[in-house]
Amino acid sequence: HSTSWFVGYPQLASAPGPYQIDREWGISNHAMDPTRESTYRFLAAFIREMSELFPDRYLHIGGDECNGKDWDANPQIQAFMRAHGLKDNAALQAYFTARVQKLVAKRGKIMEGWDEVLQPNTPQDVVIQSWRGPESLAAAARQGNRALLSTGYYIDLNQTAAEHYAVDPLPAALTSGPSALSAAQQKLILGGEATMWSEYVDPGNIDSRIWPRTAAIAERLWSPADVTDIPAMYARLSIVSQKLEYLSLQHNSSYPQMLRRMTGETDPLPLHVLGDILQPPLGYQREKFGPYNTFTPLNRMPDAVHPESDVAREFQGLVDALLSGHAKPRDWVQTRRWLLLWRDNDARLEPLLPRSDLTEELIPVSLRLHQVSEIGLEALRYLRDGQAAPEEWRAQQTAFLEKAAETQAALRDMAAPQVLRLVRATAGPLPGNGAPSPSPGQAP
Repeated sequence: HSTSWFVGYPQLASAPGPYQIDREWGISNHAMDPTRESTYRFLAAFIREMSELFPDRYLHIGGDECNGKDWDANPQIQAFMRAHGLKDNAALQAYFTARVQKLVAKRGKIMEGWDEVLQPNTPQDVVIQSWRGPESLAAAARQGNRALLSTGYYIDLNQTAAEHYAVDPLPAALTSGPSALSAAQQKLILGGEATMWSEYVDPGNIDSRIWPRTAAIAERLWSPADVTDIPAMYARLSIVSQKLEYLSLQHNSSYPQMLRRMTGETDPLPLHVLGDILQPPLGYQREKFGPYNTFTPLNRMPDAVHPESDVAREFQGLVDALLSGHAKPRDWVQTRRWLLLWRDNDARLEPLLPRSDLTEELIPVSLRLHQVSEIGLEALRYLRDGQAAPEEWRAQQTAFLEKAAETQAALRDMAAPQVLRLVRATAGPLPGNGAPSPSPGQAP
């Protein structure tokens, strides 16, 4: 992660270079040379300058994903390791960390670093930030180091607010049972930090990647572990989202703006309908959908849609109600309305999508939503009539829907998994009272 430094200061590096600014992302082989005193003189001056600029108590030094390949290839570094009894690269990194920690402490700061910084001889003043998970967090606490969790709070991975809300820095496994931390060790867990990495954000969509889900993480970190009511959380999150809009954040307003730019239309409603039920790829799947670098424009549908679709969450709630046997007549009506809207939207998009490269790639995405919705309407008819669907039909639609749930054009169709649940439920009658008798004009 320090490669950009070496462009201007190649003398800090462990390999001769030459160096240039990386335009693609991933783990680099490049690393500072921890055996030169000149490295520490440079870092001392840098840390002094940063300490004067920023009054914060903590100074994060990074320290993650150093693979040591440039250290392995440097004869001088290998000789240094042998002379100082450093058996491997982890030991060399621990040596480097200890030297840097003294420079940080000299400026009255508390050093913080990622998991890799934790070694058997890491000073206990160092705070460990964990990207690997609660096990690493517990290892730090058992060694006497304070720690905080970021695993589960990576807001760039497009997880839902509910998924983030379910993560606790002190899970039950660390508070009770054979792996539990002692009371003193539990106090060393400071909390957590939401992390936002910037590979797929720009000024146009960054607010939508950060908000409002980060507010759910904040509530998790400020709340007792037994506060777990997801629907109540979403009710509060909706209010927070509105308040953030009043503060001029663009987490909601950027979406329709991007759709207008993609189409040239002042009100591209059919594209809005399509985008509302889509989500960007989960985790690191985006990397599979074409080469990306720092020059790649982020102006397509995966960049515009929200990480979590409110429409998808509403539709999932309706399906939950239907399949539990507790649905009200209006739930059946609203489920059908959504499916009809999505089914018919493909025809409305047909003249719009071929106009530009930005929207042309959505043609198969729109068609897939149309097909998914047709299957959903048919499944709804079986369920409403209380009839089991033919096994052959169920198998055929299941195979299609499982495929439809896969990421396409760097987008996820969030209707497909819920329609799949409806199809699977057609194997027999619904629990409870099942489907209500349709009112006139409302039969699927």
